[in-house]
Amino acid sequence: MENIDVLRKCTILQSETLQEYILETSAYPREHEQLKEIRETTIQKYGFRSIMQVPVDEGLFLSMLLKIINAKKALELGVFTGYSLLTTALALPDDGKVTAIDPDREAYETGLPLIRKAGVEHKINFINSNALSVLDEMLDNGGEHGMEYFDFAFVDADKPNYINYHKRLMKIVKIGGLIAYDNTLWNGSVAVDEEDAHEFLKDSRRAIMDFNSYLASDPHIEISQISIGDGVTLCRRIR
Repeated sequence: MENIDVLRKCTILQSETLQEYILETSAYPREHEQLKEIRETTIQKYGFRSIMQVPVDEGLFLSMLLKIINAKKALELGVFTGYSLLTTALALPDDGKVTAIDPDREAYETGLPLIRKAGVEHKINFINSNALSVLDEMLDNGGEHGMEYFDFAFVDADKPNYINYHKRLMKIVKIGGLIAYDNTLWNGSVAVDEEDAHEFLKDSRRAIMDFNSYLASDPHIEISQISIGDGVTLCRRIR
């Protein structure tokens, strides 16, 4: 089964058979050719670090969301090699734009030839920087009243800053717009005692748990925490 040993590590599903069924039956057959190429190139180059890519079934879910809300202006915090970025660019209309922010240009350039091959590079504005400084600059330059609001934001960057990202995104994403936060179930570690969590999950585990509680108490959004991939929390800004 294709790369299942790597891919199943970025899902909270405990059944390898069920994960294989989802991928083989409905995900891989619908995966865009250049997305498949980015996925395979990333696994070859980065090995275990390739779990930083969104899984195929989550990519299909995000693509459908973007089309349902007719998004034209999207924002992505955390790019890595560009799997979710290409997913977004393919889902946007030809005159749509996605602003993508990541301090790792080398990783972005790993997937860039395949983004170009897919014919959607013109939809992408890549900013080689940490996300907080760019968001603050957007707010300083646009202000809350002059801001060109985003329809959709996808957040998959440093987990300890998720609350800081959210506070800024609530001024940047339009009312009625969606924000999707990745990895909010953190390989299931949020539901176990800290001593039972895998060592490499512990650093961000508490930050994710604090963030989940923060979202649950935020009256400015509607939320739905979805058990796809490593957990995705959808937020709809309502005020």
